Amino acid sequence: MLVKAYASAVHGINATTITVEVNATQGIKYFLVGLPDNAVKESLQRIESALKTNGYKMPGQKLIINLAPADLRKEGSAYDLPLALGILAASGQISSDKLKDYVIMGELSLDGSLQPIKGALPISIQAKEEGFKGFILPETNAREAAVVSDLNVYGVNNLKEVIDFFEDKKMLNPVVVNTHEEFYNNYDKYDFDFADVRGQESVKRALEIAAAGGHNIIMIGPPGAGKTMLAKRIPTILPPLTLQEALETTKIHSVAGKIEKDTSLMTRRPFRSPHHTISDVALVGGGTFPQPGEISLAHNGVLFLDELPEFKRTVLEVMRQPLEDRVITISRAKFTVDYPASFMLVSSMNPCPCGFYNHPEKECVCSPGVVQKYLSRISGPLLDRIDIHLEVVPVPFDKLTSEQHKSETSASVRERVIAARKIQEERFRGINGIHSNSQMNSKLFHQYCKIDIAGTELLKNAMSRLGLSARAYDRILKVARTIADLENELNIKTQHLAEAIQYRSLDREGWAG
Repeated sequence: MLVKAYASAVHGINATTITVEVNATQGIKYFLVGLPDNAVKESLQRIESALKTNGYKMPGQKLIINLAPADLRKEGSAYDLPLALGILAASGQISSDKLKDYVIMGELSLDGSLQPIKGALPISIQAKEEGFKGFILPETNAREAAVVSDLNVYGVNNLKEVIDFFEDKKMLNPVVVNTHEEFYNNYDKYDFDFADVRGQESVKRALEIAAAGGHNIIMIGPPGAGKTMLAKRIPTILPPLTLQEALETTKIHSVAGKIEKDTSLMTRRPFRSPHHTISDVALVGGGTFPQPGEISLAHNGVLFLDELPEFKRTVLEVMRQPLEDRVITISRAKFTVDYPASFMLVSSMNPCPCGFYNHPEKECVCSPGVVQKYLSRISGPLLDRIDIHLEVVPVPFDKLTSEQHKSETSASVRERVIAARKIQEERFRGINGIHSNSQMNSKLFHQYCKIDIAGTELLKNAMSRLGLSARAYDRILKVARTIADLENELNIKTQHLAEAIQYRSLDREGWAG
């Protein structure tokens, strides 16, 4: 008897429906074809144990199981449940009438209980697009999949529940998630706040500008100056995710299996902070069976690289193309996968190996030339893609202990950032892929970053006196454009340029001796 069940394979951040064809005929032995990997091949042993535990049996017949399309590689253990149901239906142990209406996914334990799967959200989206009545999956992933409306999502705990459902012995209640309510109840809840940071007003101003224009930023300062503390609070001043951004971000984390239990939708901008020992593949994504890397997991959020010079040179260099294109393409001999990677790069570093170069009180003990050698670990092309270079100095004791001067909250800063972003959204309306000043191409740069004669003279003198490099020119004007937007000014003025010039520390000749 030939029976068809339906599962799904995740490719990139999208899903492809897989037809599980099971044919039970006279003979012996089991055959599993359709490019299964080892985890799929091993499923027959798990299925046999799960069936016996629940009072069913593997048929004493010849079983030919095909996973179509047969030229697409099937990976992982999530095919256990559809394979088990297909085998039961093909051997006549359960009815096959309702199998055609559902996408079924789940990994079986030996006792028949179900383990979580990856990629529930993209699978759910694809199931709805192809007109399936419902999606059956482990209960742990049910809320994640139920974000998709007009699709019945059933969360189950074990094989017996699914069999009883198809045999009409038990009704399953679909999981219901109010996407809009879930989103708007949680989108502005954060564990950190800028009000926690004492002092560092000039640094917080620079971070506000970076958030308003989507600019990449690097903070240079001694240990304990507050670089990491400030970086962790940047998501709290970024504009809240839109519902579309939240769905896109959730898809990426779903594919990577990073969605927390009972979470339906990611409502806050991601903050990823990989350790400096990370490999190239772990950062940008890839592997034998490609998975999204840290830059994709930071999509629509912040990627924080602490102690930037300590990262391997090759790891930092592979970020250059994603920083420009905001997408990472993983190419293999037989296929290509695109992962979105539109993130804000925030990095920090000590100014030298000992950490006290340019410190107001402590003396640097590094030998001559060591500071320059330390800074040269960051290549010029990568530095060229960082708009704001910021020196962070330690906070004096009186400011740390003062109760008189309360710091501004993240909520009030975020209001100004949102207002500036709205100006940029209106400015770049209808231009595909451009949403903020940092993303401007050459044509838009010349159109929106015009300066008057006084501004030209100021910039000329600054570049001459401070020894600013040519690559600093574009970055200064883009940052000045953002400062003007924060002040709701139509044109870039000299005071905007003067402030932007301050944020190019590493471009100054002689900064590192």
